[in-house]
Amino acid sequence: MYLLIILILGVFLAWFIFRKKRNITPAIDKTAGEYQAALTTHVDYYARLKQDDKLRFERLVNAFLSDVTIEGVGTAVTNVDRVLIASSAIIPIFGLGDWKYKNLTNVILYPDTFDQEFQFEGGNRNISGMVGSGYMNGQMLLSRAALEKGFSKSPGKENTAIHEFVHLLDKSDGATDGVPENLLAHQYTIPWLKMIHQEIHRIEQGKSDINVYAATNEAEFLAVASEYFFEKPDQLKHKHPELYQSLSQIFQQDPAKSDTLINL
Repeated sequence: MYLLIILILGVFLAWFIFRKKRNITPAIDKTAGEYQAALTTHVDYYARLKQDDKLRFERLVNAFLSDVTIEGVGTAVTNVDRVLIASSAIIPIFGLGDWKYKNLTNVILYPDTFDQEFQFEGGNRNISGMVGSGYMNGQMLLSRAALEKGFSKSPGKENTAIHEFVHLLDKSDGATDGVPENLLAHQYTIPWLKMIHQEIHRIEQGKSDINVYAATNEAEFLAVASEYFFEKPDQLKHKHPELYQSLSQIFQQDPAKSDTLINL
């Protein structure tokens, strides 16, 4: 009798373990295929990469999505959303080896712009992206409308999500001040700040094609110039060769090259 009970319990336990393993096994191939299709369709940066670099980009996207939680407020998060957010994170760090965003745990996606109280309804909604601070530290807020526009076929020089991830890179040394000390050698700090201030002066005089928001402060200049660098590299290199060279040193990339985006 006891032997029969033990046998029945053993069979039940084996069935339970098998069922549990089956339920937690992720559909890796299906998800990977969906991510790859979204990258090919929506991310021009990825499409221009050599095959080996595409594979590395895919691995970095998957690693980011494994490390960072993406949740929606007032909207459901799709796989395309996840791919665009992850790509926004990977593009600025693609030349930086195994860099990880240690100062990010969550990305919160809103359907459209939101206000200072994080509300996405009402008439005072003018924020499309934000890196959290204080009790929101470690979180990023993004507008889906701005996210999609940044990866559209005509984004201009703007990409809000890349802008916010550059702020995170800037913040990684402890201060969001436009000087990413973890990425910029000390001897280049003073020349970089001098260049920023000269270009801000030109913006204020209406003599620069860089978005006027860059004149807000040094941190916004870095983020806005980085959008330009990744979205219109040929144009930036032609109109602002010194700025282009400095950003190439910071990001260890040369996106204006036709054969590869990785140079340095």
